[in-house]
Amino acid sequence: MNQHDYQAQDAVGLAALVAGKHVSAAEVLEAAVARMEAVNPKLNAVILSLVDQARAETAKGAPSGPLGGVPWLIKDIGAQVAGTPTTAGSRLLRDVVSPADSALVSAYRAAGLVIFGKTNTPEFGLEPVTEPELFGPTLNPWSLDHTPGGSSGGASSAVAAGIVPAAHASDGGGSIRTPASCCGLFGLKPSRGRTSFAPADEGWGGFSIQHAVTWSVRDSAALLDASCQPVDGDPYWAAPPERPFLQEVSRDPGKLRIGFIPGGVAGEAIDPECAGAVADAARLCQQLGHSVEEIALKVDFEGMRAAAGSVIAASIAATLQAETARRGRPLESDEVDIVTHAMAGRGARVTGAEYVQAMQTAHAAGRAVARSMQGYDVLLCSTLGSPPIVKGSLRGEPLDLGGYADRLFAFMTNTQLFNVTGQPAMSVPLAMSKAGLPIGIQFVGRPADEATLFRLAGQLEQAAPWAGRRPTFNG
Repeated sequence: MNQHDYQAQDAVGLAALVAGKHVSAAEVLEAAVARMEAVNPKLNAVILSLVDQARAETAKGAPSGPLGGVPWLIKDIGAQVAGTPTTAGSRLLRDVVSPADSALVSAYRAAGLVIFGKTNTPEFGLEPVTEPELFGPTLNPWSLDHTPGGSSGGASSAVAAGIVPAAHASDGGGSIRTPASCCGLFGLKPSRGRTSFAPADEGWGGFSIQHAVTWSVRDSAALLDASCQPVDGDPYWAAPPERPFLQEVSRDPGKLRIGFIPGGVAGEAIDPECAGAVADAARLCQQLGHSVEEIALKVDFEGMRAAAGSVIAASIAATLQAETARRGRPLESDEVDIVTHAMAGRGARVTGAEYVQAMQTAHAAGRAVARSMQGYDVLLCSTLGSPPIVKGSLRGEPLDLGGYADRLFAFMTNTQLFNVTGQPAMSVPLAMSKAGLPIGIQFVGRPADEATLFRLAGQLEQAAPWAGRRPTFNG
């Protein structure tokens, strides 16, 4: 299978070719491997090769399942692949090997996906850029000087560069939507509980959820159909969909009531190009027959961000404590990055009562957004506060942690709120900056209503197709 034919297909299309015996799973895998070998030395998107295992699998024929024979990459955090380390981008975990597949990985295998590598992530998924000290930075195929986003930056860089048409990702504060926006991809964060973290516990108090970054809307839907399987003992799960999500992509969304937020969700100014892209998206939705009007969310944003920070910091502190207890020796100074050190230190100071209070504040934010959304089906806003930022600029060069928080929230202005509320949210690649960098537009649905988002996304994909807009990077 040549590169032109391979990269012209999305995952659903590749699976159809394999099922129809137009191409073998082994041939599809070799096309993916060839592309990885051509571009990954520069991009650093894939940090662990599992090609030998994948070749052994496809040598037996095409795996069964709706996505049988599609090459697949797993993000190196949140999902365990038997016999491989899940480092979470940290030197602390680089030698900790997973004894078994996690529930999500088992679901991917049952769908017929062929896992042939793992992708880069910032340490413990803490940053909206992908620059861990363990593996080094991942670059954006649209511009090597700019970040591909994070924390699913390796996944998004790999998809944007044509290594795979879709890849596993996760989102605890914007980590699917941010890199999707930076890399010109479709990225849907599902509702809280839609996919399982089993056998691990919930991610960051329920803020985090796993899914994928994709080129096509139908790939995202098909992948969620394959993976939205609650496991006995999960602390919560979303109600099963009325019909397969893949069917929703081609359904008419009807006339939606869309609440339009022109800048930051808390009222902040955003980059003028992002603001212009949101205005253009609002006009497009009106042209498609939807009702669009400007709204403001009535949320305690300062309290919400402080609460989310406490929950995440306490979770990081607990992770480090658990690992040092498991191995029986204390943390060494060079085993985690400086941002992790800072977050763990903050987390160690969070008391049990403060953690409970932080969760109560988070739940209050969810109820406040629900009240603000009464009368609306969907919210529309910019995914990010700016186009992709320059690599290294978040931490500052030279290092400037004093200004870190301001730069962080100026970039990921609009994503974290919807992790706290647990609502489904998607970044749709509708715009480009004058410098030729992607700009994502975010649409947010009601809790457990991915169906409406998929219907709207399918309509937008037809009205303003992005499949042919790809970076020309070739290594």
